[in-house]
Amino acid sequence: MRLSQFIKENVELILVEWETFARTMIPPAETMSVVELRDHAHEILLVIAHEMESSQSEDEREAKSKGLAEPRAKATFAAVHGTLRQRVGFDLTQLGAEYRALRASVLRLWMARVGTVDAAVLEEVIRFNEGIDQGLAEAMRTYSEHMASSRDTFLAVLGHDLRSPLGALNSCVHLLGRLVDGKPNERALRIAKQSITSISEMITDLLEYTRTRLGRGIEVTPQRGNFDALCAEAFDQVCAAYPLRKLEADITPAVTLSFDAPRMRQVLSNLLNNAVQHGDPAFPVVLTVHAEENEVVLIVKNRGTPIPSDSMQVIFNPLVQVVSKESEPHERPATSLGLGLFIAREIVKGHGGTIAVASSAEEGTSFTVRLHR
Repeated sequence: MRLSQFIKENVELILVEWETFARTMIPPAETMSVVELRDHAHEILLVIAHEMESSQSEDEREAKSKGLAEPRAKATFAAVHGTLRQRVGFDLTQLGAEYRALRASVLRLWMARVGTVDAAVLEEVIRFNEGIDQGLAEAMRTYSEHMASSRDTFLAVLGHDLRSPLGALNSCVHLLGRLVDGKPNERALRIAKQSITSISEMITDLLEYTRTRLGRGIEVTPQRGNFDALCAEAFDQVCAAYPLRKLEADITPAVTLSFDAPRMRQVLSNLLNNAVQHGDPAFPVVLTVHAEENEVVLIVKNRGTPIPSDSMQVIFNPLVQVVSKESEPHERPATSLGLGLFIAREIVKGHGGTIAVASSAEEGTSFTVRLHR
């Protein structure tokens, strides 16, 4: 049986092996459905089988084997696969591993049915490898293009977000040079302090992100203390930052555990700010903190446009920005770096805890943090 025919007749068997391998791509594959795991694999295989049965010149063969062949279409199935894998959080190594495993699975299954390895069999293997190489090249190309686009967007957002507080700070410096009734301009002083805080927070986020990319993780130094007091303090700070928004808190008193106070304050601030920025102003943002037998549970909930299902599994990834309902124009400007939830997750992981998200139009959006007592 020719390899191309074998692929077409046994595509489901091959897809099962593809799915099984893709499931090992942790963490992105943990929450993916069967459809998402298979992601165009069926079409990719059939395209390869079809091309194996088509004639080609020696120049075309060489170009394909080196991944230099022209794309077979503007948006091939392999190219779309690369784009979608980038969106759900696969890294480039994991993308390449999928094609490596696909190559090995198909050849292993087919060779078990081949009696004699002759020139015709070797030709089939060569044509199949050319198809795999071409598909991988197309997937990696679109993956890399989207990664580059994400970086460019990140730099553009960073420049925009830094320019706003710097501009305000520059204006305040001039205003502070003018006394009002012999006293400093209190409003200018307050805005200057807020601008400095905003810049400091963005720089801190960038430094934390850099540490995680270098493999160091975010360091935490837990100490036994009153977690409820920290939560109340962080809640009050966010309330002060958004005086026109309604925020509610239900914090159980005398909740003690070991935690890094500055780090957990950052988690609370990031989650509450995120809820305010993306929530519907007509509904309150609610912070709930309570103790269970072996853990402390912290929940930040808001109502509004739910998180799209295809964004749920990547929302904690760095540089991810989910389109949602924007804050009102009169609110404090939202930081758009796409690092807040990522840093919150890394801090919670550093405490040995977990963070999860649930979102629906009926129940709203809830971020739940669980910390061991």
